[in-house]
Amino acid sequence: MNIFQQGDFKSHAGLDLSWKIECDGISNKEWKCIAEIIMDLEKRPFQAAIGIPRGGLILGTYLNQYSTQNIKVPYLIVDDVLTTGGSMETFREESFSDKNSFGWVVFARNIPPSWCKALFQMPTNPNEKL
Repeated sequence: MNIFQQGDFKSHAGLDLSWKIECDGISNKEWKCIAEIIMDLEKRPFQAAIGIPRGGLILGTYLNQYSTQNIKVPYLIVDDVLTTGGSMETFREESFSDKNSFGWVVFARNIPPSWCKALFQMPTNPNEKL
């Protein structure tokens, strides 16, 4: 399966897209490596990694090996691809009303919220309305 796909797609938010990143094409070995890369960059401890269904679940599993299980530190919210940031914001607001969390995504098609980092940041396209 190709990770980068061209065609007519709908984003989770219902936006029309001419290409997408299909993370189902990433192997478990690659997910494990991605988790390690994030941990090389992220020095904050976290209680547990919570993957946003469905794209962030595998990454969350691999990141959990680095969790502290300490209730005094924040949760780490993860996802595979951020398009508008809506899923990350909604998940955080619904699951962590006290905001005791921070986030990581693998790919960001748009600028992530200030509390979230992207491993790979796509340049924003001024002609694309995300």
